[in-house]
Amino acid sequence: MRLLKKVLAVGLASAMVFSMAGCGSGAKGTTAAPEATTAAETKKEDGSAAETTAKAVKDAVGGDLADKKVGISIYKFDDNFMTLYRTELQRYLTEDLGFKKENVVIQDGKGDQAEQTNQIQNFITQKYDVLILNLVQASSAPEITNMCKEAGIPVVYINREPDTEEEQRWKDEKINATYVGCDARQSGTYQGEEILETSNKGDINGDGVINYIMIQGDPENVDAQYRTEFSVKALTESGMKVKELLKQRGDWDQAKAQQIAQDALTQYGDQIEVIFCNNDAMALGALQAIEAAGRTVDKDIYLVGVDALTEAVQNVIDGKQTGTVFNDHFSQAKTASDMAAKFLKGEAVENVNMVDYIKVTKGNAQDILDKLK
Repeated sequence: MRLLKKVLAVGLASAMVFSMAGCGSGAKGTTAAPEATTAAETKKEDGSAAETTAKAVKDAVGGDLADKKVGISIYKFDDNFMTLYRTELQRYLTEDLGFKKENVVIQDGKGDQAEQTNQIQNFITQKYDVLILNLVQASSAPEITNMCKEAGIPVVYINREPDTEEEQRWKDEKINATYVGCDARQSGTYQGEEILETSNKGDINGDGVINYIMIQGDPENVDAQYRTEFSVKALTESGMKVKELLKQRGDWDQAKAQQIAQDALTQYGDQIEVIFCNNDAMALGALQAIEAAGRTVDKDIYLVGVDALTEAVQNVIDGKQTGTVFNDHFSQAKTASDMAAKFLKGEAVENVNMVDYIKVTKGNAQDILDKLK
């Protein structure tokens, strides 16, 4: 046990992370975390770092993780953020923890819960040792958890959080299940703060009211709910008055968001001062509509997103996006992998493991972009 704790400490030092204290309440943390050496940089400096970590893990668990089978299902492959996430998951599991590449199987849920449930059942039938799941519908967690519990297979849920009652059940019934993610309230709060940090606090026309439209992801998704609520709450709690001109679901999709923003700009015109997007893919779509309408970000309209996609961060640098929030897929992928490894060696795992978001503005956007590349 002591040795494994040391091993996990080694993994922390070598993984690609920013120094973070954990998510907690989104309303509390407002300062970007300090930089840390990334896994890729560590490998460049010492090519044996990942190999050393894998060997240490192997020694600690009394066996070789290479022979353990990890089944991963992502809600859909064509999601920009989850593409980054799954790529880092595979890299960290194989390069840093030593799983064989052929034993790390990642499947596309195709946005269909029935399809994904079938994939999970196949993982169970094929006796996979641990599952890492990004559910199509977080509400399916109780059913999936019971399937895995019956089969004796631990499960790590990522990105889409089951409800608190389900998470508490894992703890109360000592079920080998955990959630790894970020507190979306924090990301929404950061979006609101980015608007408040502009020269006019988002009130471009100076009438004392911030007029905004909200382009949501999936309203049934807790991240969409919290980002929507807390971005506006940050404004109102600072004493600003707000007016919602439009709130519409864009399903995390760039093309849908472009159409929503285009229609809104046609209908409301110069009344729109701020466009909130629950993710950067939708912010990229909104930007297309903004530019087509002859509007200029940070001059006569503000635009914020979440995820810190490379293109979005470059837009922040170029003044085409007011800000974004780094949904740290590096730290999340590492933490999820580490929790899977802990399950495999029989160590207790907390039912919830949170990672901080990082606010991205012009002041730190280049640093963030350098790390993403």
